[in-house]
Amino acid sequence: MPDPTEKKIIWEPQEGSQTVYLSCPVYEVLYEGTRGCQKTDSLLIDFAQDVGVGYGRAWRGVIFRRTYKQLDDIIQRTKHWFYQIFPGAKYNEAKYQWRWPDGEELLLRHMDNPSDYWNFHGHELPFIAWEELTGWPDNKCYEDMKACCRSSHPGVPRKYRSTTNPWGVGRSWVKSYFIDPAPAGVIITSPQDEQRVRIHGSIYENKALLAADPEYIKRLESIKDRNKRKAWLFGDWNVASGGPLEDFWDEPRQVLTPFEIPKTFYVDRSFDWGSAKPFAVCWWAESDGSEVTLSDGSKRTFPAGSLFLIHESYGWNGNPDEGCMMLASDIAIEINKIEKSKGLRSIIGNNTIHPGAADSSIYDKVNGMCIAVDMKKNGVTWTKADKRPGSRVQGLQRLQSFLSNSKKIPNEGPGLFVFSNCRQFIRTVPTLPRDIRNVEDISGSSENHEYDAVRYRLTEKRFKVRKQEKYK
Repeated sequence: MPDPTEKKIIWEPQEGSQTVYLSCPVYEVLYEGTRGCQKTDSLLIDFAQDVGVGYGRAWRGVIFRRTYKQLDDIIQRTKHWFYQIFPGAKYNEAKYQWRWPDGEELLLRHMDNPSDYWNFHGHELPFIAWEELTGWPDNKCYEDMKACCRSSHPGVPRKYRSTTNPWGVGRSWVKSYFIDPAPAGVIITSPQDEQRVRIHGSIYENKALLAADPEYIKRLESIKDRNKRKAWLFGDWNVASGGPLEDFWDEPRQVLTPFEIPKTFYVDRSFDWGSAKPFAVCWWAESDGSEVTLSDGSKRTFPAGSLFLIHESYGWNGNPDEGCMMLASDIAIEINKIEKSKGLRSIIGNNTIHPGAADSSIYDKVNGMCIAVDMKKNGVTWTKADKRPGSRVQGLQRLQSFLSNSKKIPNEGPGLFVFSNCRQFIRTVPTLPRDIRNVEDISGSSENHEYDAVRYRLTEKRFKVRKQEKYK
C-alpha cells in the first residue's frame, strides 16, 4: 500500500546539466545545447524554486520571447507545472501574469526591439529570463534589460537567465558573448567584475523523453539541413544558422593572404556611413584577367571582373554594432592616412584611388550640413550608390553569385575574394541573418554595415570590365 503521508514528486531535475543549472550561483547564465534537454522547464523551475521561501512581493520575474505568439508554449508549460506544484497560484489570461498567495509574481512578455524596453524602465525584476536567446538579432534588448535586474530588498537573489540552441538570427552575437570566450562550465568575469557562464545540455540526458518517445533522436538525425541537424542534435555552435550566405561562403577558398595587386587592376573604394552605428570603408581591386603572383609564389589567373577586398576600415568602438561617433571630416582624414600608409595609392600608376559607391544619404543636407561635402573638403569623394527599390535584393543576389563563382575550381565567372586582413568582413558578413519579413533580404537590424558597403560596390553600373590598361 502506498504511504498516504509520502509527498508526491511532481517535478525533479534529471542528473546532469539540469542539476548544474538549477544550483548555479552565477548571476548571468545561458543554458544552451541540443533540442529536447528540458531547457524551458528548467527556466520555469528556476524561478519557482524561490517562490514561498519568504521573499513575497519582492520576488518578481519576467520571461521574454520575441513575439507574443511564441509565448504560447511557455504559457502551456507553466499551467501544466505551476497548478500542480502551487495549488494557490493564479494565472491572469489578460495580463499574461502569474501571482502566488505570498505576492510573488511572474510576467510572460514579448520584446521585439529595443524600444520595448521602455515598458519596463524603472521596474525591479530580480529574475529576468530570455527563452531562445538566438531569436533576437542583436544584444540590444538583452543588454538594456540588465538595468532592471535589481531589488531594493536585502537578500533577494538576482538572476539573469537565458536558454537557446545554436540556431537563429542571433547565433553570431550569442556565440561571441557566451560561447567563444570559454568552454561550458567555465565562469567568465567581465571588467566590471560581473560573472557569466554557459551550461551545456544534451538530449541524451533526458531519459524521460527518450523513454516516452524513443523515435525522437531518429527524427533529429533525419533532418536534411546539415547545419540545423548539427545544431539541434549535438548543440554544435560551429554552424551557419540559416543565413542567406551560408551556402555560398567557403573561407578556405575565398580568403586569400594579401598579394601584390597588378597595376592594370582597377582600384576603388565603397562606403557605408555610420556614427552611432559603425561606418565601413572597403577598398577593392578588380581583375582585368592579368596573371597574379600569390603570397606563396604560385601563379594564378582570375576571371576578368573578379573583385578582391584588399583593405577595410570599420568605425566601431569594439562592441558589436556600436559606432565610434567619428565625424565625417575625420573619417576622410583617416581614409587619406590609410591610403598613404598602406600603399594603396601606389598600386596603380596614376597614384589615384577611384571614387566608388557610397550610401546616398551622405548627400542629404541636415541643418545646413552635408557629409559628402565635409569629406570632399578633405580630399575624399564618392559616387552615389544604387538604392532604388529592389536594389537590396539585387545586391544580395549579386553577392551570392560572386561568392558562388569564387567557391568553384576552376572559377567559371567573376568571383569575390577577401584578403585575410579584412577581419570585419569575415566576422560579420558570412553569418548575416535573413530578414524575417523578407527572406530574400538581409535583416536590417543586424550588423550589416560592411555588407552594405559590399553590395554598393557590386551594384555599380559605371563601367564595363577593363582589359589590361597600361599606365606609364
